[in-house]
Amino acid sequence: MEENGLFMKLSALQKYILLECLNAKNGRIFRGSLANFYSRTKVSPKQKLMVKIITKSIERLIKRDLVVGFGEITSERQFIKEIKITAKGRVAGKRLLGEQMRIPLKSQKLKVPPTRRAGKSQN
Repeated sequence: MEENGLFMKLSALQKYILLECLNAKNGRIFRGSLANFYSRTKVSPKQKLMVKIITKSIERLIKRDLVVGFGEITSERQFIKEIKITAKGRVAGKRLLGEQMRIPLKSQKLKVPPTRRAGKSQN
C-alpha cells in the first residue's frame, strides 16, 4: 500500500477488486463478476457507465502493479476479460483485511455538572 513513502489511496471499488481476487481460489476473477459491487448500493449507475467505471479501476490497479489483466489487445484499445492479483496486490489486499472500516460517528461533548465539595454549604 505504500509507494515511494506515500500512502496509496484506493477507491471502494478498487478495494473490492483486490479483496475479490484475494478470496478467489487461483487469484483470478472474471470481469463480469465485478458488477456485483453495485448490488450493495441503493442506487447503481447505468450499465454503460458501470462498465466504464470498472474498466478505469482495473486499468489503474494494473498501472500500480497490483493486478495483471488478461484479454485481447487491438491497435486502438485493450479488452480486459480476466484479472489476476500480483504479489504486491496480495500484500495490499491483506493489509486491507486488517484495516478497520470507518464508522461515521460524531463526537459529542458531555456536559458534566460541577461537583459539590464536601464540608461547604451553599447559601
